[in-house]
Amino acid sequence: MAKSDGKEWKETLLLPKTRFPMRGNLPKNEPKRYRKWFEEGIYRKMKENRKGSPRFNLHDGPPYANGHIHIGHALNKILKDIIVKYYYFQGYDIRYVPGWDCHGLPIEQKVELEIGREKKEQLPKVKIRELCRRHAQKYIDIQMEEFKSLGVIGDWDNPYKTMDFQFEADIFKALTEIALKGLIVERYKPIYWCTHDKTALAEAEVEYQDKEDYSIYVAFPLTSESLEKLGIEKGSIVIWTTTPWTLPANMGVVVHPEEVYSLTSDGYIVAQKLLPQLKKEGVVGGDEVKTFTGKELEGLKATNPLNGRESLLLTGEHVSMEDGTGAVHTAPGHGEEDYRVWLEKVGDPDILQPVDQEGRYMPIIVEKGLLPGEFVGVFIFDAQPKILEMLGEHLLKASKFIHSYPHCWRCHNPVIFRATKQFFIAMDKESGGQTLRQRALEGIEKVEFTPPTGKNRLQSMVSNRPDWCISRQRDWGVPIAFFRRKDNGELVIDKEIFDHIYQLFQKEGADVWYTKSIEELLPPSKREMAENLEKVTDILDVWFDSGSTWFAVLKRPDRYDAGDYPASLYLEGSDQHRGWFQSSLLVSSAIEGIPPYKGILTHGFVVDENGEKMSKSKGNVVPPTQVTKKMGSEILRLWVASGDYSGDIKIGDNILKQVAENYRKLRNTIRFLLANTDDLPEIKIENPAKLDLWILHRAKKVFDEVNYLFGKYDFSKGLQILTNFVVNELSGIYIEATKDRLYCELPNSPKRRNAQSAMALIAQQLLVTLAPILTYTTDEAVEYASAGVKGDATSIFDFVYTPLTEVENPIPQSVLEVRKKFFELVDQLKKEKKIRDTLELFISTNYPPLLEGDLSELFVVSKIGEHLEGEKLGEFHMDDGRFVIRVLHSPLHKCPRCWRYLAEKEGELCPRCQSVVTQLEKGSGKEKVDG
Repeated sequence: MAKSDGKEWKETLLLPKTRFPMRGNLPKNEPKRYRKWFEEGIYRKMKENRKGSPRFNLHDGPPYANGHIHIGHALNKILKDIIVKYYYFQGYDIRYVPGWDCHGLPIEQKVELEIGREKKEQLPKVKIRELCRRHAQKYIDIQMEEFKSLGVIGDWDNPYKTMDFQFEADIFKALTEIALKGLIVERYKPIYWCTHDKTALAEAEVEYQDKEDYSIYVAFPLTSESLEKLGIEKGSIVIWTTTPWTLPANMGVVVHPEEVYSLTSDGYIVAQKLLPQLKKEGVVGGDEVKTFTGKELEGLKATNPLNGRESLLLTGEHVSMEDGTGAVHTAPGHGEEDYRVWLEKVGDPDILQPVDQEGRYMPIIVEKGLLPGEFVGVFIFDAQPKILEMLGEHLLKASKFIHSYPHCWRCHNPVIFRATKQFFIAMDKESGGQTLRQRALEGIEKVEFTPPTGKNRLQSMVSNRPDWCISRQRDWGVPIAFFRRKDNGELVIDKEIFDHIYQLFQKEGADVWYTKSIEELLPPSKREMAENLEKVTDILDVWFDSGSTWFAVLKRPDRYDAGDYPASLYLEGSDQHRGWFQSSLLVSSAIEGIPPYKGILTHGFVVDENGEKMSKSKGNVVPPTQVTKKMGSEILRLWVASGDYSGDIKIGDNILKQVAENYRKLRNTIRFLLANTDDLPEIKIENPAKLDLWILHRAKKVFDEVNYLFGKYDFSKGLQILTNFVVNELSGIYIEATKDRLYCELPNSPKRRNAQSAMALIAQQLLVTLAPILTYTTDEAVEYASAGVKGDATSIFDFVYTPLTEVENPIPQSVLEVRKKFFELVDQLKKEKKIRDTLELFISTNYPPLLEGDLSELFVVSKIGEHLEGEKLGEFHMDDGRFVIRVLHSPLHKCPRCWRYLAEKEGELCPRCQSVVTQLEKGSGKEKVDG
């Protein structure tokens, strides 16, 4: 390198300088900064910073306090954190109170596993509840630290827990509010029942898996009286069923009122439309000899061939003509449709239900003559082969097949329909001039859904759902603390009693329901009732717990600073349309008449790189702690923001490596901006170059669009646009183009300060835009930023998003098209080894847009002019050949300081560099403001 008076020219250059490290070393450094945030009460400071501003609150859907967090939890919590922080950096007064679901069967099962079922059955209920409470608290503590390690900020000092005494009291309070409106009903009805866990299940607790079952066709002979009415000598109505174990409880056969039924020559009655198929399958063999309508068959009687009991023929619109026989075996104790039709047509609630809570036949089968005594205590599925054998000649055909069957989503065992006495929230009972279903559907219309398809999904589910079964027969949950009269079995719906129990729950927790006598649980004015009362022993469905969290959190500002009701946003996985979104909607609509949320956002599930569901057996599970320890939580956060969460989101090593590469690009851009603005005292732009105005114009367009997309929660598209801008226009054009003036001009030269100021403005926008996603990185960057970038801010949390000022673009698109063609030519020249660097080149042109202002830095060439000399290396034309762009090799020499080919002699400085060096040597560079 050339020297002047023994000093290297490098020492006269203003090279980029920053202590912001190129490598984040995230796994090591993130925990330290996160710890500092939480120790200094960053959430409290965020609230103080926005006091009096418009409010945004996200109400947390409680994860279940059982086990470590998984990658789905990480996706959910990070997405919530990004959105809350987005609103914070937009200037909103934000609220986010994390919470946990603490009651329910999985925790009770874990406790049972630890101590053994036999010991559990010997323990008092309150001791079991104590063990469950301890188990839940253990995992709340674990999960809280795991969520905080993801950089999630919220009110961790006062989270909500559904097992807190006051919370249990509020869940009970919500129940009583609904009861006082007359919407709680108790009735005998078939519901999903898990024989393994011995409890009722809600629809949301059922999943469908393949199961092998019997497919049987059974002939029910008509009674002699019925044969006489039809005018036939012989006839059996043929039913088809896949649940032979329900045949002992058969009470009827349902046919379609409008369909035609055929009597075959071999004496069987089936739907006319299905006769050809049934003959083909060998179920019946004869031809049609007579026909009847379904209405004609209604009221006739057949005989159950299994036990000789009478079976009543009824009509129902639900009978399908697509498969089976067109005649449906009806056991009201074991089917929703069966029960509905029986009540509608017969009105007799005294139905047969001979199966106990473990799925075994009860002694009633002998009392009622349903089955022989040898079946008592036999598990229903085990009894089926013997039942088929007992059918004898009436079993026309039997086979096995695989079909989709409901299973318990917790223990994964098949469930059954079993009629028991349960508590329900009535969907279609009028209260206050409307039904709950009507009120909920009206409320959905006022909610903003992201994505919009969520609206139809929730509407459909609410429109078609049955009454909500809210009772469970377990230990760990909020008790349905109602009294029932011994003399008539009626529930006592009394506000004074409810309020007294509520106060006891507040002080001592829901365990008092089990530890105190009935007399102690009654208010003094009602204690004379005690002798005629008994306690309800059921607990509440855990979905009622989580569905009433708005009541216990948003409506209780004395206990939680959680923001307004209804909440600005609920955000969970798409499965919560049938879960938390719906249970919250129903509880809120029942009590307040409106939804508890203004908006709902749903995300898909996390799958592996091949789109397959994660499972330990496949070995494709990606624990979030594994990612944070290896790569850092910022990579996980960027993965969340980069994915299209409206569907399933893929994760795996290759995907995370790509995310890490994108992170590196963003970090390096931030670093370069900080390094080139390190000595900038303030932002000041005077007579900016065209290139400065162009980048500010582009930045304005990009950041406005990204900010808009983020506001629509479309983070992946926003990030894509932002990354393209950073890589192609900011780094690829502007930063590369302005290196000369940044490095080679005087420190306070307006040209240099303009470029620095433009970069500082963009740095501010970049930091505050990325802050919701890469909070750690942007906070770290502020620590190393100059006063020109950060002003008085001491952390990223002092920033507020402010749109850039509108700037007119002085560089037409045609100039950028010229630039593109120019670099295509440059690539060829480099391949041919005619040049090594574009600074060796001049551009001589008669194209007006290239001659207006100095655009040489845009092309990174030494000079652009109209009549320049030099060796011609190539040319191309614009506007149908009217304008020529000629690329020349500079006839001048390389300046050893700036490397532009503008020096008159070999080894000498170019005029600009000579002037700068002279002023620096005179010591005027630091003081000189005007350049």
